Formats: sequence, C-alpha cells, structure tokens
Amino acid sequence: QLQLVESGGGLVQPGGSLKLSCASTGRDFNSYDMAWYRQAVGKQREFVASISTNFAPNFGDSVKGRFTISRDNVEETITLQMNDLQPDDAAVYFCNADHPFRDRTYWGHGTSVFVSA
Repeated sequence: QLQLVESGGGLVQPGGSLKLSCASTGRDFNSYDMAWYRQAVGKQREFVASISTNFAPNFGDSVKGRFTISRDNVEETITLQMNDLQPDDAAVYFCNADHPFRDRTYWGHGTSVFVSA
C-alpha cells in the first residue's frame, strides 16, 4: 500500500511557474506508474501527465510543451514542473499511483493551484 502526499500548490500569476511534488510512503514505489490529474471546479477529473516505471513520460494535450514530470525512486517522489501557467490550469492537482500488473491504485488528497492576476 502507498500513501501519497502532494505539496507545492499556491497562487501564481498568468505566465508564471509552480513545481508540485508528491511524496510516497509505503512499499514498492518503483513498481508503480505515477501520474498527475487535476480537477477544476465544476469539471471532471482530467489527466495531466504520467511517468512510467521505466521513466517514460506522457502528457495531456493541454499541457504539452509547458509541463514536465520526473520521478526519483530513491526519494520516492514525483514532481510536476508547470510553466507558463494560465487560468485554465487552475485546479486541484492529484497524485496517482497505479500498478501496471495488479489491481492497485492510490490517490493523494490533492494540492490547489490558483492562477490569477
């Protein structure tokens, strides 16, 4: 079982940057594909980015070229570097761990990102 805790959210002006982190505790972190999702007020949860167990990244169309994702299997963390933030990026961002071969998925409680002038 994994416990995920997100941090790094806050208020930023349009065009600004934020770096989100997700710290994991538990077993076998490096066996999980890791991802970020977000949910804005009144909208469904949306895929943002993922990084697989072999460090392959993938991004949602709305963030390609602006966001990067990384993972550190020693520190058992993932990060999401968000650049050129826009008001549409404002949401609660959730960290997700998904085991590629077992029916195990875990979520953090989220961290809020606000984008406003």
